[in-house]
Amino acid sequence: MSVTNEMVIKTEGFTLHIVKTNKYKTNTLVWKMKAPLNAETVTLRALLLNVLQSSTKKYPTTTALRTYLDDLYGAGFFVDLAKKGEQHIMSFSIDIANEKFLKDSTPLLQKGIDFLAEVLLNPNIENESFHQETVEKEKRILKQRIQSIYDDKMRYSNVRLVEEMCKGEPYALDANGIASKVEEITPQNLFDYYKKAISEDELHLYIIGDVNENEVETFCRNLQFENRTPIQLERKEGSNVKEVKEIKEKQDVKQGKLNIGYRTNVRFGDQDYFALQVFNGIFGGFSHSKLFINVREKASLAYYAASRLESHKGLLMVMSGIEAKNYDQATTIIREQMDAMKKGDFTDQEIEQTKAVINNQLLETTDTSRGLVEILYHNVIANQNFTVDDWIQGINKISKQDIIEVAKKIELDTIYFLTGLEGNGE
Repeated sequence: MSVTNEMVIKTEGFTLHIVKTNKYKTNTLVWKMKAPLNAETVTLRALLLNVLQSSTKKYPTTTALRTYLDDLYGAGFFVDLAKKGEQHIMSFSIDIANEKFLKDSTPLLQKGIDFLAEVLLNPNIENESFHQETVEKEKRILKQRIQSIYDDKMRYSNVRLVEEMCKGEPYALDANGIASKVEEITPQNLFDYYKKAISEDELHLYIIGDVNENEVETFCRNLQFENRTPIQLERKEGSNVKEVKEIKEKQDVKQGKLNIGYRTNVRFGDQDYFALQVFNGIFGGFSHSKLFINVREKASLAYYAASRLESHKGLLMVMSGIEAKNYDQATTIIREQMDAMKKGDFTDQEIEQTKAVINNQLLETTDTSRGLVEILYHNVIANQNFTVDDWIQGINKISKQDIIEVAKKIELDTIYFLTGLEGNGE
């Protein structure tokens, strides 16, 4: 049985994706705007997303906008910012009740699409400039958001590892932008950037729910955008790591954060991507993994120890929390687990258990409409055409030898350690 059926329709200026399903009680709209990640625009985009969701010409205050959503049977409206590989993605999501379950016949789906058009195409502007107070309010919030990364040492360590590992590459930039650039933004130059983004970004709209495809197409006619040829990033093959970087940083922290970055030389859509997923599950992705058992459980060295993939950039990140005095022992054990994977020192039982957990995770993710969109959107980023079923079948076909071969491609790049002001961090 197919997990999902996606209808893809090219329309003027954007691509419409419709998934007709009676799995969810609400209908979900997710609008995605994609552009290359770069230092000139990353902070503008981070601010623009929140200025657009704060108010519109028709709803000139956040209160007016949220009151209107409440009138639509409590529709939800969310925004999100992400980087996938070296792409920067702004997302606008609307969850709205399906009128089939209501006593009256308010055309809620149409109203949801019309509301999205209002947010994107009728912003709160005067004289070619965004509303001053809205911009200043969102600048304050954005600065707080960037500062909060520094305050959360687990997140901060992840960010610092990426900055050091990917120095000189767009991926080193944080999706939330650069703190020192926030004050440079004015209502005028933000509006100038809005016009550029709305005419040049690659645009995709996902509509998920128990909907009529023909009706959806008709409702979307209010979303009118210029045709464009989106910028396609050239794939840069990861150069061989010439020397492992080791960075130690001292701050007033009680628990050290050890983060290790590897180049996998494999990305979403590559032939051995599914083998890499199974590799990561056995290595550090789950509670039965080698990192969890050997670093945390057996050696009692870490408060947490796990790994995750950045599928569109070809990176594997190890994250652990340790005492400063355990730095050498922890790094040694982590490197030993990687060597064990390359030698095939793992069992068939570990492989089967990992496949089962990955497939279960995939199906759990599709249990929410926004989770399903995130899975489908991988195809847009990587210019692929995988279904959820393809993914599950791909995982199930992986052999032990496939995992060993993909492990051999992985190269240690950077070791980053955030340690306290006292102790053996040297």
